Amino acid sequence: MSTLTPSSSSSTTRAAAEPRFEQLRVLLRSPSFVAGLVIVTWWIVCAVAGPWFAPHDPYASDPLNSLTAPDRAHWFGTDQLGRDVFSRVIVGARDILTIAPLATLAGTLAGTALGLVVGYFDGWVDNVMGRVIDAVLALPLVIVALLALAAVGASNFTVILVIGITFTPITARTVRAAVFAERHLDYVAAAQLRGERAPYIMFVEILPNVLPPIVVEATVRLGYAIFAVATLSFLGFGIQPPSADWGLALSESYTLMAGGAWWTVVFDALAIASLVVGVNLMADGVQGVLDR
Repeated sequence: MSTLTPSSSSSTTRAAAEPRFEQLRVLLRSPSFVAGLVIVTWWIVCAVAGPWFAPHDPYASDPLNSLTAPDRAHWFGTDQLGRDVFSRVIVGARDILTIAPLATLAGTLAGTALGLVVGYFDGWVDNVMGRVIDAVLALPLVIVALLALAAVGASNFTVILVIGITFTPITARTVRAAVFAERHLDYVAAAQLRGERAPYIMFVEILPNVLPPIVVEATVRLGYAIFAVATLSFLGFGIQPPSADWGLALSESYTLMAGGAWWTVVFDALAIASLVVGVNLMADGVQGVLDR
């Protein structure tokens, strides 16, 4: 029993190695995290309160002012239907910041559960499920999503479901590797000697010790989810009209650039890029703190 003493409480000791407030303090001192937080917070405010402070009705057409260049009345110009681009960019944050986080959450939860099972059980479970995960990961995410959405139809729910499913094996592989490093430690052996069941050991003993890589993976996946939602909308398989979604706006307006109406595309593209960059900056900050 003495061999179990040093690490029998490692689940608690390692989780409390650095106080949570200290981790938060270090995180808030990270320039990358703070910069990303400011960008993401701005778009969250737009998603929640955008319709109330947008200067114009984002869905109101004005054919007499179609394709107006940016000016004092329309800061980002107007599109081919005379709709204010600035107002549409603000309101367009809502759908993408609803679908992408939900898809990431679904993929993270499913991937974590699958990774715990595959990483904890040795033998045929690991071999079979590991090969299935590797096979799925070999397929391009966007191609898989397009095939699935073409089969079941495009809607917000199906986009969330499809992206969540495609993220599941990626998260599962990360969790599997973390669990594999933990399952032979003494605190797991102690739980087994106490007669604890496998679900308890996986979700109560091991899961708290593999949360850091899961958090980092979820943050990184969120950036990919934002880009995936915008890509699917651009291709016509994601968010559907009359939404002001950025990807959908690009799909409707990108041909207008040939005629010089660059503002119908540039500002929506910059919105997507800034949100993805903001999320990735936050992910870098979180990873830097957890690596401590």
